[in-house]
Amino acid sequence: MKAPIAWLFIGAFIAVSATFLVAPTVMLAIQAFSDDDGWTFQYLLDLQQYRYWVAFQHSLQLSVASATVGVVAGALIAFAMLKSATPRWLNQAVTSFSAVAANFAGVPLAFAFVSTIGSLGLLTNLLKRAGIDLYGMGFSLFSITGLTVVYSYFQIPLMVIVITPAIQALRPAWREAAENLGASGGEYWRHVGLPVLAPSLLAGWILLFGSAFSAYATAYALTSGNIGLVTTEIANVLSGNVASEPQIGAALSVGMIVVMVAVLGLSTWLTKRASRWVKQV
Repeated sequence: MKAPIAWLFIGAFIAVSATFLVAPTVMLAIQAFSDDDGWTFQYLLDLQQYRYWVAFQHSLQLSVASATVGVVAGALIAFAMLKSATPRWLNQAVTSFSAVAANFAGVPLAFAFVSTIGSLGLLTNLLKRAGIDLYGMGFSLFSITGLTVVYSYFQIPLMVIVITPAIQALRPAWREAAENLGASGGEYWRHVGLPVLAPSLLAGWILLFGSAFSAYATAYALTSGNIGLVTTEIANVLSGNVASEPQIGAALSVGMIVVMVAVLGLSTWLTKRASRWVKQV
């Protein structure tokens, strides 16, 4: 009885995946490579236009920057939170806040940052009174740097949630063995801790990269589409004056899929290399 039930759930999962993942991807590919006259590569060639190249460049810059900030800061916060000297109430508070902040995005997040560090934001004015003019120093919330700061608000808590179980899985015996052999704290992390955590860190980075690369509402609400991102360009194509050519939107979507597949392939290769060391341990 157990095998049929298991296959029932596996079949349901395959059906859902095929319906909501495989089928839309195939439809996008068909739409990107065809028009009323048949098969064509024209819509993919149209992606060579400057605005689309800039959109991919901005999306990659934003995704890489926010994912990297999220991985580094999230891992450090999780490690500090799990130290034995950390009060239990602080651990619970960080965990609860991370669960909420990781899902706080879109228009509310954009409004919160505009009210806080916008050109007339509360924190901006307080710092200006203290002699620190953020916007006079070149910072702008409505730029790639500003978007990176905003995205980090939900990227860091997400990384805290993702990496916490991996840090908890580190065996205390490894630290004790390293110390008994004369290794310092830095040497332990360089030769033992970080190599063991490397697959989890890479997986977390990919998750954060994909989250930022596919985000739309926050960036659009904050910049009104003035900063070209792939997601905002897709929205402009489908809802703007060029809505008669949705194939461009499909081609942009296919481009996003290609980028994510390439990043996932690179991550898989790096994870396999990192996992060899873990197996030896």
